[in-house]
Amino acid sequence: MKPNEPFAVDEALWRLREPPIRGGRGWTVFVDALEVRTRVGIHAHEHEAPQPVVIDARLGYRCTPAETDTSEWIDYEGYCERLTRFLETKPHTRLLETLAVELAVLSFEQWGALDAVTLVLYKPKIRPGTQRIGIELAWTRSDYEAHRRAA
Repeated sequence: MKPNEPFAVDEALWRLREPPIRGGRGWTVFVDALEVRTRVGIHAHEHEAPQPVVIDARLGYRCTPAETDTSEWIDYEGYCERLTRFLETKPHTRLLETLAVELAVLSFEQWGALDAVTLVLYKPKIRPGTQRIGIELAWTRSDYEAHRRAA
């Protein structure tokens, strides 16, 4: 990994931020730097056209993956395709925070094996002097269920 790539310096810190999997046993599927064009932002110029948003995801599950049972594991290719399709076709969202919640909800609804998700969303080079500015959301399945009950 090159020094200017995301997580080059923060790799050890990122691992510390991963959500704990109950029971201390589990798998994590990770997706780093999935770039998707979507409509997001509060400023007027951000309403004109889709802009790039980069997503880093950590998807935790405890099941023992079984090659014959797709409900026991998380298909990373399918995950990337589903997020991309969702983001490219959705209406404008003002906040990255709202977008992160929508992606977390989608993740738990689509993948029954999912126990925990951490999503980092950022807009690359959005401000001079920064590499990235963004947000992070960490949810467990119980957070998702509480959100669903409150909605």
